[in-house]
Amino acid sequence: MSDAIALLTKLVSFDTTSRGSNLALIEFVEGYLEEYGIASERVMSPCGTKANLIARVGPDAPGGVMLSGHTDVVPVEGQPWSTDPFGLHDGQDGKLYGRGTCDMKGFIACALAMVPTWVKAPLQQPIYFGFSYDEEIGCVGAPALIKRFYERYSTTAHVIVGEPTSMQPVVAQKGATNLRTTVIGREAHSSQVNQGTSAIHVAARLVTFIEDTMTVLVDEGCVDEAFNVPHTSLHVGRIKGGTAINIMARECQFEWEIRHLPTETFEEVFARFETYADTLSAELKARGKQVEIVTEPLNVTVPGLADRDNHAVLRLAKDHLPDACCNHAVAYATEAGQFQGQGLQTIILGPGSIAQAHQPDEYIEKSELEACTDFMSRMGRALEVPFEE
Repeated sequence: MSDAIALLTKLVSFDTTSRGSNLALIEFVEGYLEEYGIASERVMSPCGTKANLIARVGPDAPGGVMLSGHTDVVPVEGQPWSTDPFGLHDGQDGKLYGRGTCDMKGFIACALAMVPTWVKAPLQQPIYFGFSYDEEIGCVGAPALIKRFYERYSTTAHVIVGEPTSMQPVVAQKGATNLRTTVIGREAHSSQVNQGTSAIHVAARLVTFIEDTMTVLVDEGCVDEAFNVPHTSLHVGRIKGGTAINIMARECQFEWEIRHLPTETFEEVFARFETYADTLSAELKARGKQVEIVTEPLNVTVPGLADRDNHAVLRLAKDHLPDACCNHAVAYATEAGQFQGQGLQTIILGPGSIAQAHQPDEYIEKSELEACTDFMSRMGRALEVPFEE
């Protein structure tokens, strides 16, 4: 475990907040792998300031496992950190503090710490690394990584996405899409409400509809009790509009999200909102009101991970985890659904608790790192046999 901690110290020292570059971290990982004779490939972002990284340990053979992790982290500004967030701090309480320790540089450190063992092992199936950029702002980098991996490296490898799950296998996640809706009305003096259209009032009706949609979905039976929020959730997180109390607002804008069950699609849920917005707009215009409603996505739709087509990777995980492990479903979004969408068997499994992610004084327990490296060690030994369909 000491090797994993040393690597985590280095990984945390790179400020890979999504607004910046991750290339310094990628260069470090490339150099580390090269020391052990492992070649790697960058898959660059369109802007050229960020990169995914793909590498293989072991033979160019069918099967094997892809260990997938994102290199970016969320911002620390405005959070009351007790220590330097980009300097790993041993709290002497069994916890290691620093931004990204659990989400999810701890998993990457564990994977890299196994390299000296794996390069000497008689692997009959490969172990791949897939490290992405910009997961935290909508899983932006993973599609290019997955496409390259599937076309050039493997169509039969199984995928473990190492998000923090307290080393319990997660077999399902919700999909997620962020949206921005802009309402344009017509300004008028507030004493003359018949002359204008308040964009705020129109937006309020849309926001209420968004919340009510959840109730409708539940009433229709769109429920999956595997999730702690057992239905598709819709939430408005930001809203702004208007210039003064006595002016009917010309513009109001709100940002919202849809986190859909993996058995539903974003398009199905969003269509309900779109239909209502069109109906509301037509109703207002029929009364002589001037209004425009425009909604745009703020990120690519992150697909959900469905509990299906995962028997082999789930068996591989459970065979090398403690007997008490059981399947879970999570509401947060990861890159797992993107891998599954490419036809690769995928689960989520990694050290640390999601409760610590994105928090000030983010930490990972040393025992979690130990459990992760133990699992990877046992998994590696299982890949010393040829691949079987």
